[in-house]
Amino acid sequence: MPDDTPQLSSLLMIALLGLPFAGFLALTGLSRLVSGKLAILSTGIGLLVSVFLAATMPEQAVTIQTDWATVSGVSFGVSFRLDVLSGLMLVVVHFVALLVQVYSLSYLHDEPKLSRYFAYLQLFIGAMLGIVLAGNLLVMYAFWELVGLASYLLIGFYAERPAASKAAKKAFLMNRVGDIGFLLGIFLTYYYFDTLEFNALLASGIQAIPPTAIGLCLFMGCVGKSAQFPLLTWLPDAMEGPTPVSALLHAATMVAAGIFLLARIHPLLSPDALVFIAVIGTTTTIWGGYSAVFQTDIKKVLAFSTVSQLGLMVAGMGTGNVGGAMFHLLTHAFFKAGLFLSAGAVIHAVNTQDMRLMGGLRKAIPTTFIAYTVCAAALAGLPFFAGFLSKEAILGGAFGWANVQTNKLAYLVPVLLVGTSGLTALYMARQWRLIFFGEYQNRSEPITHVHEPDWLMRGPVVILAVLSVWFWFALNPLSGHSSWFFRLVPVAEEAASWWLAPVSISLVLAGGWFGFQMREPSYTRSYVRLSLKYGFLDTVYQYFIIRPIHKLALLLNRTDQRVVDGVVNGAGVTTVVLAQITHVVDRFGVDGIVNSAAWLAGQAGRLTRSVQNGRVQSYITAAVVGLLVLLWWIL
Repeated sequence: MPDDTPQLSSLLMIALLGLPFAGFLALTGLSRLVSGKLAILSTGIGLLVSVFLAATMPEQAVTIQTDWATVSGVSFGVSFRLDVLSGLMLVVVHFVALLVQVYSLSYLHDEPKLSRYFAYLQLFIGAMLGIVLAGNLLVMYAFWELVGLASYLLIGFYAERPAASKAAKKAFLMNRVGDIGFLLGIFLTYYYFDTLEFNALLASGIQAIPPTAIGLCLFMGCVGKSAQFPLLTWLPDAMEGPTPVSALLHAATMVAAGIFLLARIHPLLSPDALVFIAVIGTTTTIWGGYSAVFQTDIKKVLAFSTVSQLGLMVAGMGTGNVGGAMFHLLTHAFFKAGLFLSAGAVIHAVNTQDMRLMGGLRKAIPTTFIAYTVCAAALAGLPFFAGFLSKEAILGGAFGWANVQTNKLAYLVPVLLVGTSGLTALYMARQWRLIFFGEYQNRSEPITHVHEPDWLMRGPVVILAVLSVWFWFALNPLSGHSSWFFRLVPVAEEAASWWLAPVSISLVLAGGWFGFQMREPSYTRSYVRLSLKYGFLDTVYQYFIIRPIHKLALLLNRTDQRVVDGVVNGAGVTTVVLAQITHVVDRFGVDGIVNSAAWLAGQAGRLTRSVQNGRVQSYITAAVVGLLVLLWWIL
């Protein structure tokens, strides 16, 4: 390898990071057609650079660092880091973003705000690249917040729709809750390790077990961004944004930021923190999976499946299986983006997102049907698909983790994770049936009008479906241990469980059969409403958080108006009255004495002046009177 490879990598890192931000500034002033092509060109160049960086990765991480600010003698730097994890994520982010932008050219061809849409996408890509390349926690947090801003703009892209504006605000605020914990974790990290640089932190984490509080606070950032329990209800509502945005933000990139964060800081997580993370991930997997079962919106089913799969990745991280979780992140990016883009093709064909108004579409849109089937099979974890390989890696690692735990309750984590395989197959088979089988139900859009989209939309869907097949990742369709991925990121040691794959496959087949045969129940039943209302989490928030805070705000407002304002107004009136009294005293008291003294002096002066009249008689009279007065005084 040439000696100048690190220097070239550093230059390409800077160019790669600056390219989407330059595109964001340029696209805002361009026409609709030019903006889309320029955005695709920018992302395509970024993909080529990313592939080159990943292919020429030095053995040691490449780091760029410079001082940013000095506060009280403490220097804070801006640093960027390129290693195996970041190189892999660079390729995934650019590849999925490129397909989404090509797809958007056709899907949003009549959108009047298309230039703004592509500009927002470039802003999001740049922010995501910043997270991937961040060399310290401070830089990561800055781009973390920028991703939140970009996602807010994209989710609320149709700002004229009240539901979209509400969903954007909900996503922004719920992510802020997690970000507060993340920021506290950064403060604690600096307090404990006296550095925020990943190079130093990873070395320190190997030498000593950090406090559990650091890991839990940093994990809060993942809870918000990756929609973990209990901050998971923003993700399905975020489907109000354009469908290509759902594929990019909520399948392959934004929600993956939390998983990437856990992979980056994993050595800093104490054993207790890892157990907590595993429990939260398992809870999220079950919660998201059940919430998807009875949804009627095609995108919300996929949204909750994303929540469930993210929970599976987080549980993998909690069980120490960084390689397995990142492998599933990679495969999930392809088949979930494929599902969202396929759903967009279905919506484009029938002009509705309600699956109850679909049915029988497999003949009308055969290419979309095949792509949807392949991606759904990968999500469900059927053999010969990529999702099976990555799921088995996580499940095997979870059983291996449980074997070494002193508390046998730890086996609940892998057992519940295996159970969610059947749950995933159940809701995907139900969705597959409602969309593509049975009788066509949409009376407002005749079946004769339903057709496949053009190849700008079909092409990305087909590519993602092809990448959801097993042979891109491993030669063995029933085991991913020989995968090239695990030569880059080692997988955790698995338990020797020959029965795991057959049990998992059996659960998937049973869940798929039951989901396909299941008929729609009454939507008033409590177990159905439990699914439709996300486990009533939003109701809990409404009653126990939002309403109490609202009532407290009203109480404080009344207190401010009646007490604080009363005191202020009373003090003002009192001051005015005292000022009037002071004015009267000053005018008739002080000024009266001064004016009276002046008047007396004037009168005395006039009287004295009258004596000095130039007449001798007056002077003799005054002298005689004065003499008489003096004699009277003496005698």
